[in-house]
Amino acid sequence: MFEILSWIIRYIFIILIYYFLFGIIRLIYLDIKSINRMNRRQYNRPYLKLINRKEMLDFDIQEFYDLGQITTIGRGKQNSIKLLDRYISSNHAKIVQDEGEYFLEDVGSINGTYLNNEKIADVVKLKNGDRIGIGQVEFLFVKEVADDEA
Repeated sequence: MFEILSWIIRYIFIILIYYFLFGIIRLIYLDIKSINRMNRRQYNRPYLKLINRKEMLDFDIQEFYDLGQITTIGRGKQNSIKLLDRYISSNHAKIVQDEGEYFLEDVGSINGTYLNNEKIADVVKLKNGDRIGIGQVEFLFVKEVADDEA
């Protein structure tokens, strides 16, 4: 009787170990999948690339942000790019596409929006390689030139 009970406990223990390992592998898979989804971007579209080192910031942020027709930046939930930086206003700035060009505008933020280390007061046209400073965050504006435009 003791031998049968010993075998049952042994098999239950082995099953629990496999279940535990399966759970760990599943969590690793889901974590990698979410990281890939966050960092996935649409190619041949202008985007913002984070210049700061992510670990130096005290909030979560992505490496890349694709730009749409109107991209709003701020702490508020309604923004396209949500940054939980205490130096960023709820509605801080916006980037607007017009006829293939992109324009940066500060929308009344308290601490201001910076383009290439200069505070902007009006709408400014963005060009490839511009540095956009908002709060503690600095982005690089990247607009890749298509082969037919070169």
